[in-house]
Amino acid sequence: MKTLYFVPEIVIGKNSLERLSVYRQKKILIITDAFIQSTEVFKAIHSSLNQENDITIFSDVVPDPPIENIIEGIKIFNSSDPNVVIAIGGGSAIDAAKGILYFAIESRADKQRNDYQFIVIPTTSGTGSEVTNFAVITDLEKGSKYPLVEKELLPDISILSIDFLENLPKNIIADTGIDALTHAIEAYVSTQATTFSDALAEKAIKLILDNILKSMQTDKVDFTAREKMHEASTIAGLAFNMASLGIKHSLAHALGGEFHKVHGRLNGTLLKNVILYNSGLLINNSEETLAATKEKYRELARIFGVKLQNSDLAINQLVQRITKLLRELDMPLSLKEHQIDRQELDNLADKLASTALSDRCTPTNPRVPSKDDLLKILKESY
Repeated sequence: MKTLYFVPEIVIGKNSLERLSVYRQKKILIITDAFIQSTEVFKAIHSSLNQENDITIFSDVVPDPPIENIIEGIKIFNSSDPNVVIAIGGGSAIDAAKGILYFAIESRADKQRNDYQFIVIPTTSGTGSEVTNFAVITDLEKGSKYPLVEKELLPDISILSIDFLENLPKNIIADTGIDALTHAIEAYVSTQATTFSDALAEKAIKLILDNILKSMQTDKVDFTAREKMHEASTIAGLAFNMASLGIKHSLAHALGGEFHKVHGRLNGTLLKNVILYNSGLLINNSEETLAATKEKYRELARIFGVKLQNSDLAINQLVQRITKLLRELDMPLSLKEHQIDRQELDNLADKLASTALSDRCTPTNPRVPSKDDLLKILKESY
Protein backbone atom coordinates (compact mmCIF):
# COMPACT_ATOMS: atom_id res chain seq x y z
CA MET A 1 0.00 0.00 0.00
CA LYS A 2 1.21 3.50 -0.81
CA THR A 3 -0.25 6.81 0.38
CA LEU A 4 0.13 9.85 -1.89
CA TYR A 5 0.24 13.29 -0.29
CA PHE A 6 -0.84 16.42 -2.18
CA VAL A 7 -0.80 20.11 -1.34
CA PRO A 8 -4.51 20.84 -0.70
CA GLU A 9 -4.51 24.07 -2.72
CA ILE A 10 -2.35 25.28 -5.62
CA VAL A 11 -3.11 28.77 -6.92
CA ILE A 12 -1.98 29.57 -10.48
CA GLY A 13 -2.51 32.21 -13.13
CA LYS A 14 -2.73 35.97 -13.29
CA ASN A 15 -3.31 37.83 -10.02
CA SER A 16 -2.72 34.66 -7.99
CA LEU A 17 -1.25 36.74 -5.15
CA GLU A 18 -4.76 38.04 -4.50
CA ARG A 19 -5.31 34.74 -2.67
CA LEU A 20 -3.59 36.41 0.29
CA SER A 21 -6.32 39.05 0.57
CA VAL A 22 -8.49 36.74 2.70
CA TYR A 23 -6.11 37.00 5.66
CA ARG A 24 -7.31 39.43 8.30
CA GLN A 25 -6.60 39.70 12.01
CA LYS A 26 -3.84 37.10 11.74
CA LYS A 27 -0.37 36.89 13.23
CA ILE A 28 1.78 36.23 10.18
CA LEU A 29 5.44 35.27 10.03
CA ILE A 30 7.01 35.83 6.61
CA ILE A 31 10.22 33.87 6.01
CA THR A 32 12.39 35.05 3.13
CA ASP A 33 15.87 36.34 2.27
CA ALA A 34 17.26 39.86 2.13
CA PHE A 35 17.17 40.09 -1.66
CA ILE A 36 13.52 39.06 -2.00
CA GLN A 37 12.60 41.44 0.81
CA SER A 38 14.07 44.30 -1.24
CA THR A 39 11.91 43.62 -4.31
CA GLU A 40 8.86 45.66 -5.26
CA VAL A 41 6.68 42.54 -5.42
CA PHE A 42 7.54 41.64 -1.83
CA LYS A 43 6.90 45.20 -0.69
CA ALA A 44 3.47 45.09 -2.33
CA ILE A 45 2.65 41.79 -0.58
CA HIS A 46 3.81 43.15 2.75
CA SER A 47 1.89 46.40 2.32
CA SER A 48 -1.31 44.52 1.49
CA LEU A 49 -1.03 42.10 4.41
CA ASN A 50 0.16 44.73 6.86
CA GLN A 51 -3.11 46.66 6.73
CA GLU A 52 -5.11 44.15 8.77
CA ASN A 53 -2.58 41.69 10.21
CA ASP A 54 0.28 41.58 12.69
CA ILE A 55 3.34 40.93 10.50
CA THR A 56 6.79 39.68 11.52
CA ILE A 57 9.53 39.21 8.91
CA PHE A 58 12.48 36.85 9.20
CA SER A 59 14.67 37.76 6.23
CA ASP A 60 18.00 36.31 7.35
CA VAL A 61 17.71 33.08 5.35
CA VAL A 62 20.98 32.17 3.65
CA PRO A 63 21.62 29.78 0.73
CA ASP A 64 21.56 26.10 1.71
CA PRO A 65 20.24 27.02 5.17
CA PRO A 66 22.38 25.56 7.96
CA ILE A 67 21.14 24.32 11.31
CA GLU A 68 22.17 27.63 12.90
CA ASN A 69 19.91 29.54 10.49
CA ILE A 70 16.99 27.31 11.45
CA ILE A 71 17.63 27.86 15.17
CA GLU A 72 17.71 31.63 14.59
CA GLY A 73 14.38 31.41 12.78
CA ILE A 74 12.82 29.31 15.54
CA LYS A 75 13.61 32.07 18.04
CA ILE A 76 11.74 34.57 15.85
CA PHE A 77 8.90 32.07 15.44
CA ASN A 78 8.53 31.60 19.19
CA SER A 79 8.69 35.31 19.97
CA SER A 80 6.14 36.26 17.29
CA ASP A 81 3.83 33.28 17.95
CA PRO A 82 2.22 33.28 14.47
CA ASN A 83 -0.77 31.33 13.26
CA VAL A 84 0.15 31.80 9.58
CA VAL A 85 3.61 31.18 8.11
CA ILE A 86 4.39 32.42 4.59
CA ALA A 87 7.60 31.37 2.83
CA ILE A 88 8.60 33.61 -0.08
CA GLY A 89 11.71 32.74 -2.06
CA GLY A 90 13.64 29.99 -3.75
CA GLY A 91 14.43 26.57 -2.36
CA SER A 92 16.56 27.89 0.50
CA ALA A 93 13.84 30.16 1.90
CA ILE A 94 11.19 27.47 1.54
CA ASP A 95 13.37 24.77 3.11
CA ALA A 96 14.27 27.13 5.95
CA ALA A 97 10.59 27.85 6.57
CA LYS A 98 9.83 24.14 6.63
CA GLY A 99 12.64 23.48 9.08
CA ILE A 100 11.65 26.39 11.32
CA LEU A 101 7.97 25.41 11.38
CA TYR A 102 8.64 21.71 11.90
CA PHE A 103 11.18 21.98 14.70
CA ALA A 104 9.36 24.84 16.42
CA ILE A 105 6.24 22.68 16.65
CA GLU A 106 8.28 19.64 17.74
CA SER A 107 9.66 21.63 20.66
CA ARG A 108 6.21 22.72 21.87
CA ALA A 109 3.86 20.22 23.50
CA ASP A 110 0.92 22.63 23.25
CA LYS A 111 1.00 23.01 19.45
CA GLN A 112 0.40 20.77 16.43
CA ARG A 113 0.93 21.26 12.70
CA ASN A 114 -2.76 21.89 12.03
CA ASP A 115 -2.65 24.90 14.36
CA TYR A 116 -0.79 26.76 11.61
CA GLN A 117 -1.50 27.65 8.00
CA PHE A 118 1.63 27.25 5.87
CA ILE A 119 1.72 29.14 2.57
CA VAL A 120 4.55 28.97 0.04
CA ILE A 121 5.25 31.41 -2.80
CA PRO A 122 8.21 30.18 -4.90
CA THR A 123 10.24 32.85 -6.67
CA THR A 124 12.34 30.47 -8.79
CA SER A 125 11.35 27.52 -10.96
CA GLY A 126 13.25 24.43 -9.88
CA THR A 127 13.08 23.05 -6.38
CA GLY A 128 9.42 22.05 -6.37
CA SER A 129 9.58 22.49 -2.60
CA GLU A 130 6.27 24.35 -2.69
CA VAL A 131 4.46 21.01 -3.10
CA THR A 132 6.69 18.52 -1.28
CA ASN A 133 7.18 17.18 2.20
CA PHE A 134 10.96 17.39 1.65
CA ALA A 135 13.46 19.93 2.96
CA VAL A 136 17.26 19.99 2.95
CA ILE A 137 19.18 21.36 5.94
CA THR A 138 22.97 21.82 5.98
CA ASP A 139 25.27 20.79 8.82
CA LEU A 140 28.25 23.11 8.36
CA GLU A 141 30.32 21.37 11.02
CA LYS A 142 30.05 17.98 9.34
CA GLY A 143 29.97 19.36 5.80
CA SER A 144 26.76 17.48 5.01
CA LYS A 145 23.28 18.15 3.69
CA TYR A 146 20.44 16.27 5.35
CA PRO A 147 17.14 15.67 3.56
CA LEU A 148 14.23 15.99 5.96
CA VAL A 149 11.16 14.00 4.90
CA GLU A 150 8.02 14.45 7.00
CA LYS A 151 4.39 14.84 5.97
CA GLU A 152 4.16 17.87 8.29
CA LEU A 153 6.44 19.74 5.87
CA LEU A 154 3.78 19.76 3.17
CA PRO A 155 2.44 23.29 2.62
CA ASP A 156 -1.27 24.02 2.87
CA ILE A 157 -1.31 26.50 -0.01
CA SER A 158 1.15 27.04 -2.86
CA ILE A 159 0.85 30.22 -4.90
CA LEU A 160 2.54 30.13 -8.31
CA SER A 161 2.84 33.82 -9.08
CA ILE A 162 4.73 34.96 -12.18
CA ASP A 163 5.32 38.38 -10.62
CA PHE A 164 8.76 37.39 -9.32
CA LEU A 165 9.92 35.84 -12.61
CA GLU A 166 10.50 38.88 -14.84
CA ASN A 167 13.98 39.73 -13.57
CA LEU A 168 15.36 36.25 -13.02
CA PRO A 169 19.01 36.01 -14.19
CA LYS A 170 19.82 33.48 -16.90
CA ASN A 171 22.05 31.41 -14.63
CA ILE A 172 19.25 31.03 -12.05
CA ILE A 173 16.81 29.96 -14.77
CA ALA A 174 19.30 27.37 -16.02
CA ASP A 175 20.30 26.07 -12.58
CA THR A 176 16.76 25.71 -11.28
CA GLY A 177 15.41 24.44 -14.58
CA ILE A 178 17.91 21.59 -14.66
CA ASP A 179 17.11 20.84 -11.03
CA ALA A 180 13.45 20.45 -11.99
CA LEU A 181 14.36 18.26 -14.96
CA THR A 182 16.41 15.93 -12.78
CA HIS A 183 13.58 15.74 -10.24
CA ALA A 184 11.27 14.47 -12.96
CA ILE A 185 13.80 12.03 -14.41
CA GLU A 186 14.70 10.49 -11.06
CA ALA A 187 11.05 10.26 -10.00
CA TYR A 188 10.25 8.48 -13.27
CA VAL A 189 12.75 5.66 -12.67
CA SER A 190 12.29 5.48 -8.88
CA THR A 191 11.38 2.16 -7.29
CA GLN A 192 8.37 3.97 -5.81
CA ALA A 193 7.15 5.33 -9.15
CA THR A 194 3.45 4.92 -9.88
CA THR A 195 1.15 5.64 -12.79
CA PHE A 196 0.37 8.96 -11.11
CA SER A 197 3.99 10.04 -10.62
CA ASP A 198 4.95 8.86 -14.12
CA ALA A 199 2.26 10.99 -15.73
CA LEU A 200 3.41 14.05 -13.79
CA ALA A 201 7.09 13.41 -14.51
CA GLU A 202 6.49 13.01 -18.24
CA LYS A 203 4.51 16.25 -18.42
CA ALA A 204 7.14 18.13 -16.44
CA ILE A 205 9.92 16.93 -18.75
CA LYS A 206 7.98 17.92 -21.86
CA LEU A 207 7.26 21.39 -20.47
CA ILE A 208 10.91 21.91 -19.53
CA LEU A 209 12.27 20.78 -22.89
CA ASP A 210 9.78 23.03 -24.69
CA ASN A 211 10.39 26.12 -22.58
CA ILE A 212 13.74 26.25 -20.81
CA LEU A 213 15.70 27.81 -23.67
CA LYS A 214 12.89 30.25 -24.46
CA SER A 215 12.73 31.29 -20.82
CA MET A 216 16.43 32.20 -20.91
CA GLN A 217 15.78 35.16 -23.21
CA THR A 218 16.50 38.41 -21.40
CA ASP A 219 16.27 41.00 -24.18
CA LYS A 220 12.55 40.31 -24.53
CA VAL A 221 11.18 38.21 -21.68
CA ASP A 222 8.97 35.31 -22.78
CA PHE A 223 6.49 35.33 -19.90
CA THR A 224 4.61 32.33 -21.27
CA ALA A 225 7.79 30.23 -21.28
CA ARG A 226 8.69 31.34 -17.76
CA GLU A 227 5.20 30.58 -16.49
CA LYS A 228 5.38 27.11 -18.07
CA MET A 229 8.75 26.52 -16.38
CA HIS A 230 7.20 27.57 -13.08
CA GLU A 231 4.39 25.07 -13.59
CA ALA A 232 6.85 22.37 -14.71
CA SER A 233 8.87 22.80 -11.53
CA THR A 234 5.76 22.31 -9.42
CA ILE A 235 4.61 19.32 -11.47
CA ALA A 236 8.05 17.72 -11.09
CA GLY A 237 7.81 18.43 -7.36
CA LEU A 238 4.49 16.60 -7.21
CA ALA A 239 6.10 13.66 -9.03
CA PHE A 240 9.07 13.28 -6.72
CA ASN A 241 6.98 13.92 -3.63
CA MET A 242 5.14 10.72 -4.59
CA ALA A 243 8.07 8.67 -5.87
CA SER A 244 11.13 10.20 -4.18
CA LEU A 245 14.47 10.51 -5.98
CA GLY A 246 17.72 8.56 -6.39
CA ILE A 247 21.49 8.51 -6.04
CA LYS A 248 22.09 11.52 -8.27
CA HIS A 249 20.47 13.69 -5.63
CA SER A 250 22.23 11.72 -2.89
CA LEU A 251 25.60 12.49 -4.48
CA ALA A 252 24.62 16.12 -5.13
CA HIS A 253 23.69 16.52 -1.46
CA ALA A 254 27.05 15.09 -0.39
CA LEU A 255 29.07 17.20 -2.84
CA GLY A 256 27.09 20.34 -2.07
CA GLY A 257 27.64 19.90 1.65
CA GLU A 258 31.41 19.65 1.23
CA PHE A 259 32.13 21.98 -1.68
CA HIS A 260 29.18 24.42 -1.48
CA LYS A 261 28.44 24.30 -5.20
CA VAL A 262 25.11 25.13 -6.82
CA HIS A 263 22.71 22.20 -6.35
CA GLY A 264 21.07 22.34 -9.78
CA ARG A 265 24.42 22.44 -11.54
CA LEU A 266 25.70 19.45 -9.59
CA ASN A 267 22.57 17.55 -10.57
CA GLY A 268 23.14 18.34 -14.22
CA THR A 269 26.76 17.23 -14.08
CA LEU A 270 25.98 13.94 -12.34
CA LEU A 271 22.94 13.03 -14.43
CA LYS A 272 24.78 11.40 -17.35
CA ASN A 273 26.81 8.91 -15.32
CA VAL A 274 23.94 8.07 -12.98
CA ILE A 275 21.74 7.21 -15.97
CA LEU A 276 24.53 5.06 -17.42
CA TYR A 277 25.07 3.38 -14.04
CA ASN A 278 21.40 2.66 -13.46
CA SER A 279 21.18 1.20 -16.96
CA GLY A 280 24.19 -1.08 -16.48
CA LEU A 281 26.17 0.82 -19.11
CA LEU A 282 28.75 2.31 -16.72
CA ILE A 283 29.26 -0.76 -14.53
CA ASN A 284 28.04 -4.04 -15.99
CA ASN A 285 25.36 -5.84 -14.04
CA SER A 286 23.15 -8.81 -14.85
CA GLU A 287 20.33 -7.88 -12.47
CA GLU A 288 16.94 -8.58 -13.99
CA THR A 289 15.69 -5.26 -12.63
CA LEU A 290 17.91 -3.47 -15.13
CA ALA A 291 15.61 -4.50 -17.97
CA ALA A 292 12.69 -2.58 -16.48
CA THR A 293 14.91 0.41 -15.72
CA LYS A 294 16.28 0.43 -19.26
CA GLU A 295 12.75 0.44 -20.60
CA LYS A 296 11.89 3.46 -18.45
CA TYR A 297 14.96 5.30 -19.73
CA ARG A 298 14.05 4.33 -23.30
CA GLU A 299 10.66 5.95 -22.72
CA LEU A 300 12.42 9.05 -21.43
CA ALA A 301 14.60 9.05 -24.52
CA ARG A 302 11.44 9.09 -26.62
CA ILE A 303 10.32 12.27 -24.85
CA PHE A 304 13.71 13.76 -25.74
CA GLY A 305 13.05 12.90 -29.39
CA VAL A 306 14.98 9.61 -29.61
CA LYS A 307 12.96 6.94 -31.41
CA LEU A 308 15.37 4.00 -31.31
CA GLN A 309 13.96 0.62 -30.23
CA ASN A 310 17.24 -0.74 -28.88
CA SER A 311 17.38 0.32 -25.24
CA ASP A 312 21.16 0.67 -24.98
CA LEU A 313 21.38 2.80 -28.10
CA ALA A 314 18.42 4.89 -27.00
CA ILE A 315 19.94 5.50 -23.56
CA ASN A 316 23.25 6.57 -25.07
CA GLN A 317 21.36 8.98 -27.31
CA LEU A 318 19.44 10.22 -24.27
CA VAL A 319 22.61 11.19 -22.40
CA GLN A 320 23.90 12.87 -25.56
CA ARG A 321 20.70 14.94 -25.79
CA ILE A 322 21.05 15.88 -22.12
CA THR A 323 24.69 16.85 -22.63
CA LYS A 324 23.72 19.01 -25.60
CA LEU A 325 21.08 20.78 -23.50
CA LEU A 326 23.58 21.39 -20.69
CA ARG A 327 25.99 22.93 -23.20
CA GLU A 328 23.25 25.19 -24.56
CA LEU A 329 22.56 26.34 -21.00
CA ASP A 330 26.27 26.93 -20.34
CA MET A 331 26.26 24.38 -17.53
CA PRO A 332 29.35 22.51 -16.28
CA LEU A 333 29.69 19.03 -17.72
CA SER A 334 32.22 17.74 -15.19
CA LEU A 335 33.08 18.20 -11.53
CA LYS A 336 36.35 19.73 -12.71
CA GLU A 337 34.36 22.52 -14.37
CA HIS A 338 32.84 23.24 -10.94
CA GLN A 339 36.39 24.21 -9.88
CA ILE A 340 36.57 21.24 -7.52
CA ASP A 341 40.18 20.27 -6.88
CA ARG A 342 40.92 16.70 -7.94
CA GLN A 343 43.14 15.91 -4.96
CA GLU A 344 40.57 17.28 -2.53
CA LEU A 345 37.86 15.23 -4.23
CA ASP A 346 39.98 12.09 -4.00
CA ASN A 347 40.69 12.75 -0.32
CA LEU A 348 36.99 13.15 0.44
CA ALA A 349 35.67 10.51 -1.97
CA ASP A 350 35.18 7.80 0.65
CA LYS A 351 33.31 10.18 2.94
CA LEU A 352 31.20 11.49 0.05
CA ALA A 353 30.24 7.97 -1.04
CA SER A 354 29.36 6.96 2.52
CA THR A 355 27.25 10.09 3.00
CA ALA A 356 25.43 9.49 -0.28
CA LEU A 357 24.86 5.83 0.57
CA SER A 358 22.97 6.81 3.73
CA ASP A 359 21.02 9.65 2.08
CA ARG A 360 17.20 9.48 2.21
CA CYS A 361 17.07 9.50 -1.61
CA THR A 362 19.22 6.38 -2.09
CA PRO A 363 16.69 3.63 -1.15
CA THR A 364 14.42 4.51 -4.09
CA ASN A 365 17.18 4.44 -6.70
CA PRO A 366 16.31 1.81 -9.35
CA ARG A 367 19.63 0.05 -8.81
CA VAL A 368 21.02 -0.74 -5.36
CA PRO A 369 24.46 0.88 -5.21
CA SER A 370 27.55 -0.11 -3.29
CA LYS A 371 30.09 2.39 -2.00
CA ASP A 372 32.44 1.32 -4.80
CA ASP A 373 29.70 2.05 -7.34
CA LEU A 374 29.30 5.59 -6.02
CA LEU A 375 33.06 6.09 -6.03
CA LYS A 376 33.08 5.03 -9.69
CA ILE A 377 30.35 7.55 -10.54
CA LEU A 378 32.29 10.33 -8.80
CA LYS A 379 35.47 9.38 -10.65
CA GLU A 380 33.74 9.25 -14.03
CA SER A 381 32.03 12.58 -13.35
CA TYR A 382 35.33 14.41 -12.88
